[in-house]
Amino acid sequence: MASAFEYAPAPESRSVVDIAPSYGLFIDGEFTDAADGKVFKTVSPSSEEVLSEVAQAGAADVDRAVKAARKAFEKWSALPGAERAKYLFRIARIIQERSRELAVLETLDNGKPIKETRDADLPLVAAHFFYYAGWADKLDHAGYGANPRPLGVAGQVIPWNFPLLMLAWKIAPALAAGNTVVLKPAETTPLSALFFADICRQAGLPRGVVNIIPGYGDAGAELVAHPDVDKVAFTGSTAVGKAIARQVAGTGKKVTLELGGKGANIVFDDAPIDQAVEGIVGGIFFNQGQVCCAGSRLLVQESIHDELLDSLKRRLSTLRLGDPLDKNTDIGAINSAEQLARITALAETGEAEGAERWSPACELPSAGYWFAPTLFTNVTQAHTIARDEIFGPVLSVLTFRTPDEAVAKANNSQYGLSAGIWTEKGSRILAVANKLRAGVVWANTFNKFDPTSPFGGYKESGFGREGGRHGLEAYLDV
Repeated sequence: MASAFEYAPAPESRSVVDIAPSYGLFIDGEFTDAADGKVFKTVSPSSEEVLSEVAQAGAADVDRAVKAARKAFEKWSALPGAERAKYLFRIARIIQERSRELAVLETLDNGKPIKETRDADLPLVAAHFFYYAGWADKLDHAGYGANPRPLGVAGQVIPWNFPLLMLAWKIAPALAAGNTVVLKPAETTPLSALFFADICRQAGLPRGVVNIIPGYGDAGAELVAHPDVDKVAFTGSTAVGKAIARQVAGTGKKVTLELGGKGANIVFDDAPIDQAVEGIVGGIFFNQGQVCCAGSRLLVQESIHDELLDSLKRRLSTLRLGDPLDKNTDIGAINSAEQLARITALAETGEAEGAERWSPACELPSAGYWFAPTLFTNVTQAHTIARDEIFGPVLSVLTFRTPDEAVAKANNSQYGLSAGIWTEKGSRILAVANKLRAGVVWANTFNKFDPTSPFGGYKESGFGREGGRHGLEAYLDV
């Protein structure tokens, strides 16, 4: 994109990661072919280059993985918490040691900028394993009564937007609590989960405690429906989350669902404009807007609307879009052709419904999946782009006059995952935050995460919490 400065290319080396031509499923401590021999290809979104061929799990493979996890559960759950903690600490240290390799891998397979995988994703991945390692021998003091017990086999299905981080969010508390795991990564981003399987072997984790089964939605559905799975954890779309809720109803399985969002980022007239602009940019353009808690609805107090929009447009004109492996890149590639088509269609709907579209001058690469950062103004609550989750770098701008109107507009959504408040008044932060129906509310910041803090939603954004002490409850019989 246009910039006041010329930036020389600063690419991260691909040589730090060695991607094999093919990978199997990871079941009972070994890599193995799918029972029916099926495979699929995973491609790099920024170049459409085929990175590797991966075994595609089917029903027989899901059954093998669940049986391996069930067999391993007896010994793993019987270990003292301090012994389980040693394995988690070991995994965390290996992740730190291999963080550069894993960051490059994640950028290649996902399309997000290297500075995000390097500086945000990987430190948080290691932090989650360190954090839950600390809980493993303290479960009696977690507030769930004496001697809380693990549930058994956890079936976990994760999305493609934060492949390794979502894995950490789910596997770390499950293992700390004494459960064993069968995890299905997204079909477009299976590689970091398979590299994690290698880390489990490197850490000496007992066979069968963690099983990784790449595949498509049918494999996820088989895992959720398997009668020997005691706990289901899913992060992904609201539509699939509803289907899972229907599927497990009446089975006795414990379920957590972290689904879609349409986060409101509320800027009051006393907010520091420059700071708010940085928070808005981070809130919606981090990971190309492919974040469930993205601040995709900007609510601006009328009196500062023009000033804020002018500043925001200037800031967007300095963002750099391009090679995700370049350390100067701010905006990477969209994860898949399918997701790009969805973003494009919803943006065209916004224009057709009368919203005003703006993007900075931007040259898109000829190969790969790309979408320029986009603002929509003159948006009303009736517009599709103000209601539906776009899951891309698209920001809808609305206005308000009073705090009550801001709260009403922010809550006027089927979702309730996140929100942000920008103001210098602490009393206003507390008053507004208490009225917002959102699982997490950030004040004068956005998209800040910590393993000690719970995360989850209301309404169609799901139920249950991940992270913090609260994240243990989902994996314990309390």
